[in-house]
Amino acid sequence: QVQLVESGGGSVQAGGSLRLSCVASGYALRSYCMGWFRQTPGKEREGLAVIYTSGGRTIYADSVTGRFTNSQDNAKNTVSLPMNSLKPEDTALYYCAAAYVHFCMVLDSGNFNSWGQGTQVTVSL
Repeated sequence: QVQLVESGGGSVQAGGSLRLSCVASGYALRSYCMGWFRQTPGKEREGLAVIYTSGGRTIYADSVTGRFTNSQDNAKNTVSLPMNSLKPEDTALYYCAAAYVHFCMVLDSGNFNSWGQGTQVTVSL
């Protein structure tokens, strides 16, 4: 059963911006961490950002630090990823995910059990 739904992907020119959103429902509302990941053909899934749902502390991958922001709106059961200064290498399928282990503030997809369907981001020159 779907518990996470991403939206906000699209096509932009290099240097542009997009804002991804992920709406949680059901058991996903009880996660300890929410994370953002991306994947391109032929590459391993890359962790981008993780937010601890109790308090909002965040960590980021070096590749997105200073360009992407991870935030949550508990009233709307939503986490968001505003993305600025996008580069062609940011082109990927982006996923949000929920972790249910206590120690989840690491960029490791193995800690995340529930996943959204993905939203495509394409950045052109």
